[in-house]
Amino acid sequence: MQTEFEFTLPKGYVDGEGNVHRQGVMRLATAADEILPLKDPRVQQNGGYLSIILLSRVVTKLGTLPSISTRVIENLFTVDIAYLQDLYQRINMEDVPAYHITCPKCGETFEVPLDFLTEQA
Repeated sequence: MQTEFEFTLPKGYVDGEGNVHRQGVMRLATAADEILPLKDPRVQQNGGYLSIILLSRVVTKLGTLPSISTRVIENLFTVDIAYLQDLYQRINMEDVPAYHITCPKCGETFEVPLDFLTEQA
């Protein structure tokens, strides 16, 4: 089972010395990655901060940076945040089971993935 995924950010993180870091690695999320940030006061004050903390936990490498903190994720360009959020959804929902539902009127069967709930935000 693959648990780590390499990526290349569209723009990249620019560090204090002007170096651009675009190549990185994201790992699959655990239950703790999604639950523990909910206790963080920054998330309680601003729900949008959840994705910052979550990404800082699952992005394990970015260029030559020694570690990935919330400060690094906060300073990414918007397009890079969107890219990482999309990658997170794709790798963590890749094997999500689906329900098979039959329309009572036409009889056609549809497959509805369990992740449909996450798209209602």
